[in-house]
Amino acid sequence: MYDTILIPTDGSDVAEHAIEHGLDIASRYEADVHALYVVDTTAMDISLGTEQVERIRRGKFGEMPEVRERAERATGTVAEMGRERDVAVTEAVVAGQPHRQIASYAADHDVDLIVMGSAGRGGIKRALLGSVAERTLRTTHRPVLVVDVHDE
Repeated sequence: MYDTILIPTDGSDVAEHAIEHGLDIASRYEADVHALYVVDTTAMDISLGTEQVERIRRGKFGEMPEVRERAERATGTVAEMGRERDVAVTEAVVAGQPHRQIASYAADHDVDLIVMGSAGRGGIKRALLGSVAERTLRTTHRPVLVVDVHDE
């Protein structure tokens, strides 16, 4: 049923809950997992120059090693948790609008399921900030499992 599962991650606790779910499904179906970190360049457009944003979009992080380190730490967590479950994990880092990059990556890699976290924001915060999970649901034609994590 599931041969390839995509787990987008930003390294947060919310993402970690989704990672656990995604890896459990992958283990059950003997699926391969792709861990994807998206460098959100839309948030950078204001503070960085156009040339630097374009370099980041092409995967050239230049003077921003902290971005590369954060991305590698986030996808590395998925890979490490996958090894513990004997699940193969491919790590990838892309740049752009997160929901569009997730949908594009899923299509390009023939992903059967996207598993991602959501903070479960409601009301004004959700309306103002939007939700990567919600936008991904509207953008992709792949099944998406949204793991909703509420504050305890």
